[in-house]
Amino acid sequence: MMKRVTGIGGMFFKSEDPDAQKSWYKKHLGIPTDQYGWTFWWRDENGNKCSTQWSPMNADTEYFSPSKKQFMFNFRVDNLIELLKVLKAEGVTVVGEVEEYSYGKFGWILDPEGNKIELWEPIDSVFEKDN
Repeated sequence: MMKRVTGIGGMFFKSEDPDAQKSWYKKHLGIPTDQYGWTFWWRDENGNKCSTQWSPMNADTEYFSPSKKQFMFNFRVDNLIELLKVLKAEGVTVVGEVEEYSYGKFGWILDPEGNKIELWEPIDSVFEKDN
């Protein structure tokens, strides 16, 4: 059976002042933020290095469209292209076209309540430092 979601790839939320949000989280929760928020590094059950991105985004971002929600989850997946085919056949709304970057492939779907969900087939090695 095909693996679907393998982990949380990111948590993205709208903010009136993303820089102030990042400063608050850094000061009060000790999250060492950067320009994007912060990348949390972890290892999966097989010991592979993995990442989860936390990012406050401008309140007027269109990145979450067509969803009107204040947040968007990103889930890590193994085989994005095949998964999107299966989801579409199951009647799930697929949004836009797959985009490919040096750090992975991205696709989007909507859940029954209109939440946009980003699916990411990552290439974690692109981000690796000494994590």
